[in-house]
Amino acid sequence: MNQSLRYARVACLLVVLALAPQGCGYNRIQGADEEVKAAWSEVSNQYQRRADLIPNLVATVKGAADFERETLEAVVRARASATKIEAGPELLENAEMFRQYQAAQGELSRSLGRLLVTVERYPDIKATEAFRDLQAQLEGTENRIAVARKRYVDQVAEYNKLVRFFPTNLTARWLLGAEVRPNFEAEPGAETAPEVQF
Repeated sequence: MNQSLRYARVACLLVVLALAPQGCGYNRIQGADEEVKAAWSEVSNQYQRRADLIPNLVATVKGAADFERETLEAVVRARASATKIEAGPELLENAEMFRQYQAAQGELSRSLGRLLVTVERYPDIKATEAFRDLQAQLEGTENRIAVARKRYVDQVAEYNKLVRFFPTNLTARWLLGAEVRPNFEAEPGAETAPEVQF
């Protein structure tokens, strides 16, 4: 074999080896995994922001002596339940834990909505500057949660395509042991808009 042919073969082999990670999707799967984790961090960050605002809201509303205690206690219980579940990246590996987390956050949203609707019957509370500030912050946080969840849904969809589509599914399953990530699902009754007033 002549020397130039040997060099050409070695060069071809080096090119194939250099392109192999991209061709099998290894780097794309790893990149998509990082995007999913980053998107989830933003979701959990916004949920934490909401959870941090709730004690101040409860304290403000509690100032009204005759405010319905049961409504306040429901919010406090729902917050405790929602913050009990650790929202780390390992949550993304466990579909059942993810479902429980989503359910707890949904219950907190419903309890918070009931509280804010109930406050409508208490003009003295609504008129306070502290309550109005908290309302504005909660409204902004709910919007941020919606945006963060949308971004997470999009990132998970891209990741799951790589895990399921050929040929990257071979790399995902056999090389990385990657599985499809859980995603947000609409809760029963979500087709009816909640009556939450900020």
